[in-house]
Amino acid sequence: MALGIVHRPNVLFLDEPTTGLDLQNRANLWDQLRRLRAGGTTIFLTTHYLEEADQLCDRLAIMDHGRIVAEGTPSQLKQRLAGASISLTPRIESAGLESLRRDLAAEAFVRESRLEGSAIRLYVSDGSEALAAVVDRVRAAGVQLAEISLAEPSLDDVFLHETGRSLRDAGGPAGVEVAV
Repeated sequence: MALGIVHRPNVLFLDEPTTGLDLQNRANLWDQLRRLRAGGTTIFLTTHYLEEADQLCDRLAIMDHGRIVAEGTPSQLKQRLAGASISLTPRIESAGLESLRRDLAAEAFVRESRLEGSAIRLYVSDGSEALAAVVDRVRAAGVQLAEISLAEPSLDDVFLHETGRSLRDAGGPAGVEVAV
């Protein structure tokens, strides 16, 4: 890595540069990449760490099976999912999971819903209002929750939305190609 950046190149290609680094060395490398970018270096970075892409990149492209499925700035991509996502893990048998997902998807505030293993992910317009309504609806159905969370859109959500699966479920040549 040092040999690649010591001469301050105009263009730098990096493939998964922080894989295996501890947090301190990862942060140090991020700082070095920011300095190179500030000095005018164009950096092409391949990463599966979407937080890294969000922190370092001016523009990025999400690839799925060798095809670009989304591109833009991190902010632009997250704005495509205006609203929030609610992830809930109910304490029910898997047979009832799809039925609960359908019931929740029928609510006016739910724009999209997906099953993710034993969890249900809902994309909603107003997260704080929707969260309370989801909890009420699940309780009314007599279902207990093991876990529930509310999150503003992240690049993980964008990846899931654009590819239909999370990175850990990809199992193939899915990834994020980014230009810093």
